[in-house]
Amino acid sequence: MTDGRGGKAGTVLLVEFTLAGQRFMALNGGMRFEYTHAVSFKIDCADQAEVDRLWESLTANGGEPGRCGWLKDRFGVSWQIVPTALVKYLGGADRAGAQRALQAMLAWPSSTLPV
Repeated sequence: MTDGRGGKAGTVLLVEFTLAGQRFMALNGGMRFEYTHAVSFKIDCADQAEVDRLWESLTANGGEPGRCGWLKDRFGVSWQIVPTALVKYLGGADRAGAQRALQAMLAWPSSTLPV
């Protein structure tokens, strides 16, 4: 972590951190730069309980649910919450089933996705 130069005392310019073994670097670009969907975090979920837990946690306190498994947390950061079974359903040999899974995904979070 490096203290921000020319900013308020206690502000940070650069932070390096590790999540689940993956290294990340975050740069404080100041108020001129807003969050966009161009940068998001994707979380693969093993079951519906994990999807629900993460969805509720990340949309709490001012977060915003989106469609197709996307949401924004209270800071405006975009997340993709993806049931691992979704890829299996979308790419499976049952084309009618894949179409139903796609339609459910497009309606999500209003619908319940099979996981």
